[in-house]
Amino acid sequence: MNFIPFISAKYRLCILCTVSFFLFVSLNGMAQSKEDPDQLKKKIDAAESDSQKVELLLTLSSYYLTKPGELKADLDSANNLNFEAKKLSNTLGYKLGKGKAILLEGQIYREKGDSKNGLKKTNEALAYSKKNNLLVVKADAYRELCAYKGYEKEDTEAKIKYLEIAVPLYKKSKAYKKQADALKDLADYYGSIEENQKALVLLENAVAVYKAIGFKGLQGVYTLMSDNYGILQNTQLSLQYALMAEKTAEEVHDTSYQLCTIYNHLALAYYDLLKYDLAFSNFEKALNIALENKNTSDINTISYNLASLYCQQKNYPKALRTLKRTAKDYPPNDEITKVRQRFIFVVCYSMLKQLDNAKPYYEQILKDYKESDAGLAYKLTAIIIYLQQSGQVEKTYAYIEKFKEFAKKSDKLILYSQIELLSFQSDHASKKYESAIKHLQKHQLLRDSIFNVEKLKQSAALQLQFETEKKDKNIKLLTQQGKLQEIKIHNDQIIRYVFIGSVVVLVLFLAFLYNSFRSKKKKNEELEMQRQQINEQNELNKKMLLEKEWLLKEIHHRVKNNLQIVISLLNTQSAYLDNEDALMAIQNSQHRMHAMSLIHQKLYQSDNLANIDMSWYIYELITYMRECFDTDKKINFVLDTEKVYLDVAQAVPLGLIINEAINNAIKYAFPLDKKGDVHIELKNIGENNYQLVIADNGVGLPENFEDTERNSLGMNLMMGLTDQIDGTFDMKNDNGLSIKITFTRNTEFEGSTENSQII
Repeated sequence: MNFIPFISAKYRLCILCTVSFFLFVSLNGMAQSKEDPDQLKKKIDAAESDSQKVELLLTLSSYYLTKPGELKADLDSANNLNFEAKKLSNTLGYKLGKGKAILLEGQIYREKGDSKNGLKKTNEALAYSKKNNLLVVKADAYRELCAYKGYEKEDTEAKIKYLEIAVPLYKKSKAYKKQADALKDLADYYGSIEENQKALVLLENAVAVYKAIGFKGLQGVYTLMSDNYGILQNTQLSLQYALMAEKTAEEVHDTSYQLCTIYNHLALAYYDLLKYDLAFSNFEKALNIALENKNTSDINTISYNLASLYCQQKNYPKALRTLKRTAKDYPPNDEITKVRQRFIFVVCYSMLKQLDNAKPYYEQILKDYKESDAGLAYKLTAIIIYLQQSGQVEKTYAYIEKFKEFAKKSDKLILYSQIELLSFQSDHASKKYESAIKHLQKHQLLRDSIFNVEKLKQSAALQLQFETEKKDKNIKLLTQQGKLQEIKIHNDQIIRYVFIGSVVVLVLFLAFLYNSFRSKKKKNEELEMQRQQINEQNELNKKMLLEKEWLLKEIHHRVKNNLQIVISLLNTQSAYLDNEDALMAIQNSQHRMHAMSLIHQKLYQSDNLANIDMSWYIYELITYMRECFDTDKKINFVLDTEKVYLDVAQAVPLGLIINEAINNAIKYAFPLDKKGDVHIELKNIGENNYQLVIADNGVGLPENFEDTERNSLGMNLMMGLTDQIDGTFDMKNDNGLSIKITFTRNTEFEGSTENSQII
């Protein structure tokens, strides 16, 4: 006994929508996968404008949305990026970006399984695009609405309506890639409602658009064309386009899940041409890919095709094992797949005479038959075969009549051929031999019209052409591999020589480093010895410096003491003198010695042995003069001095000059107990230049003051001391007498002084 399983036509009608949705997703996924997310992030950071940044954010969001695996982290990343793009679009008033973001938000909801909010956002995107005349977003929204429709005829017709609106919108916007994608989907939906000729016209248009824009990934379109030609029973073109799909996939290096669809349709084309070995091979390839990706729908469909092929060859145990292998781990979800599985179980168990095993499946199919017409050809065939094998032949005729009514509506030759075969089997079992022979002859005639010899020859030639092209391609590939092998051997030799050379250079470099290390170590040892010697010398220098400082302090101390002794001697001597001029001379000498003594006193009491603070010195000297002459009630001294440090060579002459000037002012500026002021000023007048001013508001110089009178000891002393410090001496009447001495501070010992202080 034999029968024709409905692998050819019915499979295509059922699987088409599933394949269509998969192709739509996988092609978009492939496009996104070409974008490197790290590169996209860099482009976002370097975006020249905010609108460009919005587009890049949307692209990166789409990448995570269509990334294989549907991980929660990827969907969260897609949602966050889309939110950022939408927020920036609102800020900019960028309507296109906002429309895309709303639509993408709906797609994210759909991927998360929230169809309610997904559909709501899709309709919101559609309304927004209509309001703002965003043609591409509007078309994308219509295309997205297809994802919310099922596979019933009314749903498919709704999808067709959406896409027929979308296609001209894409064309008007010159979005040619999307136009071609929409044409392909539209053809898919027309094929699912058996308008295969129209589907082929749309697919040809899609191919033309794809080629016009240079798009080479046409394997999905060729697969659909093979499917439609198979349904129209044009087996030659069905095989041709199936082979073109496989060849194109190889050329564009397609390793995506789409290969499962390609191998499955290629197997169907071989099945239609009775090339069962090739059909088996390609079905197995497709099933392995579906199992790797755990695609339940495709696993069930391909398992059914394999089981049908085993039934065709009367290998019923193998058919049962094929279905049982996947039915447990991947139970079908849709009704038509469940019907097809029950159909195979009924046929296989019935043909093996295991009627007890067949009965539960038969009863379920009988129940399904009474409830709906879905998968009617499967149900009727299973019922008739079970009744024939269980000895209830008379009941089969009523179901055969129902089958004829269904065949008239579908108008498919393969259904008529199946009816004639079932009628022959029933008549033969009822011993109606004459009628049985007529049915068998009609069955053979219909079968020959489906699988005529000419078609088989053409398919053989086509297969030979494909195999020849494949062999030529393999020869070229082997030739290229040979050349690559030669290049690899040559490169290996170069790498070997480079490696040897590198080792030699490395050894020399290590030797150089070792030698450098030894030299450096030797130099370091020498430097260490030198450092120790320097440290020892520095310690010695410090000791010598401390000794010198101590000696200097001791010298200053002794000079001061000696001056004090001289002052005391002069003071003692004055006690034995009665001459007033002699007493005055001794007193002046005492004042001068005290002026010098103060300097030496300050030097041995301070840490600075080279310089003396003149502001302190002038104050102390004036205090001493006031005490000596008892001028507190008569003369007021006004000091205006900056903190100036002078060395001994300048401090002593300057101190003596001040002493002489103050002495003269006290004696001569304010006669007859006249009161007055004496101003002493020492200030910087630029860079290292200083000016000493001693001025009083006394009687000043007499009008007949002659130059000869300048030859007095005090005057000569002041002018001589001024010359000693390389200064200028100026004396004039200015509401009293004003003496100005301008000089340049000596900086010769500043460095040594600072070093002394640091130590």
